[in-house]
Amino acid sequence: VQLQASGGGLVQAGDSLRLSCTASGGTFRALTAAWFREAPGKEREFVAGIRWGDGHPKYLDSVFRRFTISKDNSRSTVFLQMNNLRPEDSAVYYCAASSRNPATSAFRIIPYNYWGQGTLVTVSS
Repeated sequence: VQLQASGGGLVQAGDSLRLSCTASGGTFRALTAAWFREAPGKEREFVAGIRWGDGHPKYLDSVFRRFTISKDNSRSTVFLQMNNLRPEDSAVYYCAASSRNPATSAFRIIPYNYWGQGTLVTVSS
């Protein structure tokens, strides 16, 4: 499965962006999907994930109620709707997928078999 992320850009604080991650060579029907981000000088961190078994989402605390992850199985696409963006959300965002069906506490630590290239999000203050 190949993943292609898109939708990044330069926005102002308080604006919204929607990231997309499209799968080719497979679908998200039986894959847990997630978004990670990596800011300059910082480690890559888990942002949001959606479990393939029941669609249960999991979010990084700092993005909860601002970001929404969703999955369109028919189009093999995962979205990350990001609202009320903050300068600290600036990073390269990566989509990833795993064959695991994790417990809520395990989204960050399961192995992700597939990764897309990053898409840059820059939020100005």
